[in-house]
Amino acid sequence: MPNHVFPSLRYRDAEAAADWLEEAFGLELVASHENEDGSIGHVEMRWGDSTIMFGEENERAIERFGEHAGQAWLYVSVEDPDEHYARARAAGAEIVMELTDLDYGSRDYSARDPEGNLWSFGTYDPISG
Repeated sequence: MPNHVFPSLRYRDAEAAADWLEEAFGLELVASHENEDGSIGHVEMRWGDSTIMFGEENERAIERFGEHAGQAWLYVSVEDPDEHYARARAAGAEIVMELTDLDYGSRDYSARDPEGNLWSFGTYDPISG
C-alpha cells in the first residue's frame, strides 16, 4: 500500500464548512457521515488527487484531542491562482495575503475560512518541482 498524508481538520459546523469550501475554494465533496446524534462525524473532500478529512468538534473529540477548530494551516497548489483568488473573494473569503509573486517563482495568496483555518493557494508544487 502506498503512503499518503491526509490533512484532518475540525470545524464547529462541518456541514456549513463543506458547503463553503466547495463554493469558495472548489473542493469536491466525496463523503459525509453523520453521528448518531446528527452531528457530522467525518467528511472527505477532494482537490485533484488529494483528500482532506474533517469532522465536527464535539465534546468527545475535545476530550480526546483538545480544541482544534479553526487552527489548521494548509497549502494547496493551483494552476491559476488569479482565477482561484477571484472565486474565493467572490465567496466572501477573508483574504489575509493578497496575490503575491514570491522570490522563488510561486504566485500565492492566503485566505481564512469562516472558522479561522488558514488556506494558502499558489503555483508552488513540491512534488512536480
